[in-house]
Amino acid sequence: MKNLKYWLAVAFVGQASYGFAQYEVDALRFSQNQPSGTARTLGIGGANSAVGADLSSLVTNPAGLGLYQRSEFSFTPGLGLGSTESKAFGTTTTDSRNSLHVASLGAAFVNRRPDSDGSEWRNGTFALGLNRINDYNQRFRYRGTPALNQDILQRLADPVNSVADVVAQDNSQSYYSLDGLAYGAFLTDRFTNRQGQDSLGLSTPFTTTGALQQDETVLTTGSQTQFDFGYGASYRDRLYLGGAIGIVSTRYNSTSVITASEATPDASTAFNSLNYRDVLETRGSGINLRVGAIYRVNDAVRVGASIQTPTWMRLSESYSSSLSANFDRPLVVDGQSYSSRTASSDPSEFNYVLTTPFKATGGVAVVIGKYGFLSGDVEYLNYSQARLSNDTNNDLVGGTDYDFSASNDAVRSLYRSAVNVRVGGELRFDIFRVRAGYARYGDAYKQNDFDRTQNYFTGGVGLRQKNFFLDAAAVYGTSKRFYSPYTLSEAGAAPVVSIDDNKYTTTVTAGFLF
Repeated sequence: MKNLKYWLAVAFVGQASYGFAQYEVDALRFSQNQPSGTARTLGIGGANSAVGADLSSLVTNPAGLGLYQRSEFSFTPGLGLGSTESKAFGTTTTDSRNSLHVASLGAAFVNRRPDSDGSEWRNGTFALGLNRINDYNQRFRYRGTPALNQDILQRLADPVNSVADVVAQDNSQSYYSLDGLAYGAFLTDRFTNRQGQDSLGLSTPFTTTGALQQDETVLTTGSQTQFDFGYGASYRDRLYLGGAIGIVSTRYNSTSVITASEATPDASTAFNSLNYRDVLETRGSGINLRVGAIYRVNDAVRVGASIQTPTWMRLSESYSSSLSANFDRPLVVDGQSYSSRTASSDPSEFNYVLTTPFKATGGVAVVIGKYGFLSGDVEYLNYSQARLSNDTNNDLVGGTDYDFSASNDAVRSLYRSAVNVRVGGELRFDIFRVRAGYARYGDAYKQNDFDRTQNYFTGGVGLRQKNFFLDAAAVYGTSKRFYSPYTLSEAGAAPVVSIDDNKYTTTVTAGFLF
């Protein structure tokens, strides 16, 4: 655990003082992907780069479009059932979050030359598709009684901002930090001297407060959806080449609420409880390009490879927060009596640019005659190559751009290259199909005190008719993460929440051939 503080340097704010900070977390969040596509591709663990003839080829390897023999249209709705188990302060808490979504939608238009045509280019396929490449729907919560040196009041007694900065926030009634909010909500000292000499220690009514009952709920929603259009062609029905352009739409929302109250009522203090709420909304769009090839070594073996350029994304975030305090008895401040007090930040907006890492994928598919196939993919990307920069259209107060050098340094020092592995297969029984697969998405962090590998176990069935097909798939994903809502100056005192995330997703693809 020697690198705990190092990792917390990334995670400590969680949602808690997000504004203008922690963009290296965004760099990773929006660079990682999850298994995506039609139910057929999901059923084989996403290992589709050398299989082809599926709309998921737009995302994995557009050369697979060249294997189409007939045009098709398909639609894939999905249902996600997510659950979390969080451990903190010696207690375990569970929560859940479910969502409906469109996993895939698209069409492929095939132009195949007749067999009597002497051209060596046998056919070409143009395809349009919409694929959900990331799902951010999750809810977790934790609760318990932290040690006195770990609770949120300890965080307020250990300010990050200077006294002058906090007093300036209060004088202007424009709060942008947790320290400013705490001062405005009377949770830290307020003297009548307004010349920057105020104290930021806990207000006198709070100094004898005992243990707190503290809990937090974090809800995230949203997704990344990629719209692709691409073309794949077949040369002598042996070499397949393709390219695609992807337009990525990003929507991410996060709401966290920390509540804390006296575990045992203390008549000697005015403090009763507090409620700290953070809301972050991120919207954006981006573009990327991918090219690929598949070579049919013989009737049984195909090898495929593709590369994807970095995705250039323009993102816009909106952030707001509020802190409310309730008192057991009226608290007199500057001659006025208060039984409660709320301080809120003004909603702030900020635009920035993220360039995600380059991605390379290779795969092999082995066709077992009319009985089915086996396939495997290996994908490489280097998360430390993600880069953040200012949006040229940014409109910050005073016209000052945000300096991303520290965030980019953090990206380089925290993240590393990772390898994603996907394997799967399909068995055919006349018109029926049975599929299974597994995907392992590697840990992006250099420090390996915690294993953040994501594992996906998949399965599916299908039905093929002359002009219609129906597929169903189930994906069970597991991952582990660690979260801390704030940092403390005392080494090792910051609370750390261990979160086991399990998600079960079902999808059904209905397709028509024409």
